[in-house]
Amino acid sequence: METTNLALVSGANGHLGNNLVRLLLKEGIPVRATVRNINNTEPFKGLDCEVVQADIIDKSSFVKALQGVHTFYAVGASFKLWAKDPKKEIYDVNMQGTKNTIEAAAEAGVKRIVYVSSIAALDYTHIPTRESNGYNPDRRDMYYNSKNDGEQLAFELANKLGIELVSVMPGAMIGSESFLSLNVSYGVLKLIINKQIPIDTMITLNWVDVKDVAMGCYQAALKGRNGQRYILANEKCMTITDTTKLTQQLYPELKLKVPNAVPKCMLYTIAGLMEFMAKVSGKPPVLTTKDIAMFSGLQQDFDISKSRRELDFNPKPTEQAVADALAYLMKHKELLK
Repeated sequence: METTNLALVSGANGHLGNNLVRLLLKEGIPVRATVRNINNTEPFKGLDCEVVQADIIDKSSFVKALQGVHTFYAVGASFKLWAKDPKKEIYDVNMQGTKNTIEAAAEAGVKRIVYVSSIAALDYTHIPTRESNGYNPDRRDMYYNSKNDGEQLAFELANKLGIELVSVMPGAMIGSESFLSLNVSYGVLKLIINKQIPIDTMITLNWVDVKDVAMGCYQAALKGRNGQRYILANEKCMTITDTTKLTQQLYPELKLKVPNAVPKCMLYTIAGLMEFMAKVSGKPPVLTTKDIAMFSGLQQDFDISKSRRELDFNPKPTEQAVADALAYLMKHKELLK
């Protein structure tokens, strides 16, 4: 498949990747989609796109996959906030993946890269947070570190290799079809519905509809300025407790209780206990002491005027994004198990 406007989407079986593939096809863009496991074809049923195997830690697989590609949407990454060895499983994978895929894109003659970064790579010390604030100085989380350092490496490599690169920075993506698996953000809504958040953690999330993020990525490819960063989130964040209250209003039959506020020292104790249990079971904890330290009380409010102005980014309001995502989960109860 060779054409002048061929797009490649990495991580194409993921929440954003798959919605982006669908949007590009709807816009008449020919798409090549990469997945790590070539047998994972379920998310592409009925889609007229080429699916190939490629892994971000295998540069040669991307040199091959990117042949004839005009625009590369670099979506694929290790997206998890907990791992037994976070440096190896999250940070090293994302840093090596960034280096491999951008070098491969340059070798293959790709014209433009839309690099999917994250609001994790922003400096939250001034509210509202804007792109010009710079990078997150908090170094306590390996996923956040990988997004901070990965984006800077991406710009550095693109500049050195002479390839156009625009960075987009999504918030907590929910909504639309999840195509067989729930991402980390959707997992929080699942915890709320399943009554697994009994205490008020004072943690906020910036909910954004994944279809709006996909459109932001597409517009970044068309209109984004080379070397620039664009926030793809809503202006206002919402606490997990307020998200629970909204769920309670929409679905009174769930008989949800609003989480109780507890002293921060008790939050640390509960989180520490959950971490201990995770080490025993091998399952990710619902809450960690790092979560409390980094995110409890953190306001994730953004100035998105640059994205609105330059990318025509117009996200669905927070409450509507949450309501739509909840409706999807309530319709597909099998995802709540």
